[in-house]
Amino acid sequence: MNLVVSELANGVTKVSLEGRLDVDGALKIDSEFNKIAEENKNVLVDLANVTFIASLGIRTLITGAKATANNGGKLVLLNPQSNVEKVLRTSHIDTVLPIISDATDLEAVFGV
Repeated sequence: MNLVVSELANGVTKVSLEGRLDVDGALKIDSEFNKIAEENKNVLVDLANVTFIASLGIRTLITGAKATANNGGKLVLLNPQSNVEKVLRTSHIDTVLPIISDATDLEAVFGV
């Protein structure tokens, strides 16, 4: 699992993930991901290159979402592959974390 951080407009931090967000992948990025979520108000997580997600990966995303909420912000999931999106929607993560397919209007997504 690889994690790349970049800053977007209006103070949004983009975290691009690549690989399998399984037990090993989640454990590899968990500490860094949570630090990013704790230190930033609005986080956009690009899942376009995540090929698999397991329950520990979902836990990583939920923990990050709680950290951004504590900062008065939010965590949004961007463009998951169809198999990953199916897992997220089946487990009802989409009721807690917004899932979007296009990040062109960050103001509408984050309200910034």
